[in-house]
Amino acid sequence: MKSILKILTFCIVLIIPNGNLIAERLLKTYVAPEGALLNDDFTVQVRLTDGKWQTIPTYLTKVDEVRNGKHTVEKSSMAFFDFNGKIEVKVTNNKGLISTSKVRPLSLDIQPQVSKKQLTFFLDQPQNLSIEVNGDIFHNLHLFANPIEDIVPDANDKNVIFFGKGIHNLEDGKLFVPSGKTVYIAGDAIVRGQIFIHNADNVKVIGRGMIEHTVKMGVHIANSKNVLVEGIFTTQCATGGSDSVVISNVKSISYFGWGDGLNVFASNNVLFDRVFCRNSDDCTTVYATRKGFNGASRNITMQNSVLWADVAHPIFIGIHGNADSTDVIENLLYKNIDILDHKEQQIDYQGCLAINGGDNNIIRNVRFENIRIENFRQGQLVNLRIFYNQKYCKAPGKSIENIYFKDISYFGDNAELSIISGYNNERQVKNVVFENLVINGDTIHDNMKGKPPWYKTSDFARIYIGEHAENIQFIKTDH
Repeated sequence: MKSILKILTFCIVLIIPNGNLIAERLLKTYVAPEGALLNDDFTVQVRLTDGKWQTIPTYLTKVDEVRNGKHTVEKSSMAFFDFNGKIEVKVTNNKGLISTSKVRPLSLDIQPQVSKKQLTFFLDQPQNLSIEVNGDIFHNLHLFANPIEDIVPDANDKNVIFFGKGIHNLEDGKLFVPSGKTVYIAGDAIVRGQIFIHNADNVKVIGRGMIEHTVKMGVHIANSKNVLVEGIFTTQCATGGSDSVVISNVKSISYFGWGDGLNVFASNNVLFDRVFCRNSDDCTTVYATRKGFNGASRNITMQNSVLWADVAHPIFIGIHGNADSTDVIENLLYKNIDILDHKEQQIDYQGCLAINGGDNNIIRNVRFENIRIENFRQGQLVNLRIFYNQKYCKAPGKSIENIYFKDISYFGDNAELSIISGYNNERQVKNVVFENLVINGDTIHDNMKGKPPWYKTSDFARIYIGEHAENIQFIKTDH
């Protein structure tokens, strides 16, 4: 099989006398195809800890800064490689000296060594990172350290649509994938056009390559079943009217208006694992009836992921449904997630963790667990409301119930007043538990030492609990 781009690979395997594999180290890098859009703000090099430095391409990718209510496109950078074992990363800031630097998520506690224009650090497992120098978050480096691919399909397999080295312009800008097919985008390949998985079963879109950042809605899944999207870079990936969908290690960055990252409409059994979203609207959403897709959404999980909302919500649930026939959104889990940013001036669209009930939806059994929220620019920590947003809804929601927040932490000073509020006596928010909510190092709970009895616990979390909200608890447990 043809080489996936210019692959620079180094592998060491150690075998003990009984023949068992005890260690493997592997580094795979790619070169950019001719004509790729690049950015020279940074030079990025990687190596195994005792190997030679390999320079990897830094691609141009665009992000969105809202200034005075208007979208402003900024040029940032993106680079990627694959590895097993332990590697060292070196980043050179070609624009000048490095006075300050961050490697995020901060929860990884990566402390780079800085010398003049360079910073270095080590990785021993795959990560999706933002590297920021001199406080600049809009001209940063998005660095995606992927795991080694398990399987590369045969380019000659009749069930494989293989995009190898180079830039590929899709006919009419679209590819409709039939049932049973695998689309493979190699690490040295760029696809210009949209990939549609419509009315299809048993489809895969995999690889380490990219759908170019100028393509809106790079992957669209509709009325399909048993779909895997894994490893690629794209702007957006939406799932509607579908069942049994896995989105794994997908990187979504958008810069245009209404640039939602990973939408779910009226779908069941959807898993997002180890995704990275930096978007010019909501990073990830779960709705019911919407965009021609009808019915409930159930059993949606997002885990091990990184979210960055340059506009609107990192996580948004519930606003859209069928106002004439109640839809249910239920059994949602968000676990082990880092939220790097949230920036939204409009109060109606604030909330890192937001559930807004509209269109007579019933929203229930939602769990947020082990979520680390960094010092976002503007917005709310939590927003749970049943409301009538006349711009998008035909009716208020029916209920939000059985919502559990466990091990949620926020460190920062920009959070505005969070809101928990129902609509009327028949349309309530109820049964909400915060277990081990930590804000700037303090655990907020009903038995806090020194809390005046006339204070609500929510006052210490800066959460406004309005009318028609009942059984809101703040508890502390030992791990």
